[in-house]
Amino acid sequence: MRLLGNILWFIFGGLITALLWCVAGLLLCITVVGIPFGTQFFKFAKLSLMPFGKNVNISFFKHPILNLLWFLILGWAMLIGYILAAFLCCITIVGIPVGIQALKFSKLAVAPFGAKVK
Repeated sequence: MRLLGNILWFIFGGLITALLWCVAGLLLCITVVGIPFGTQFFKFAKLSLMPFGKNVNISFFKHPILNLLWFLILGWAMLIGYILAAFLCCITIVGIPVGIQALKFSKLAVAPFGAKVK
């Protein structure tokens, strides 16, 4: 299931999404202030390439100030968007696996600093 899910995900938008996350991360890394945030975008790119079979482990308290800053600036909007996407995908039976992946992204959107994608 993981292999088939990852292949379908990659073909139907995973590659494009990962490239967009990488471009956004590179643009943020141009400035010194944006480097910590740009590196977090690369975590999203890694996860968006092939999310099936991967786990997101969050440790908010490794970098609480950066995680709080992330959540206030960008995280809350990403969280709402991913939860809405998960809800819309889970309405149909076919979309449930994709909805579960959207919930992984929502978990990462809350506190990416110190999070591990395995």
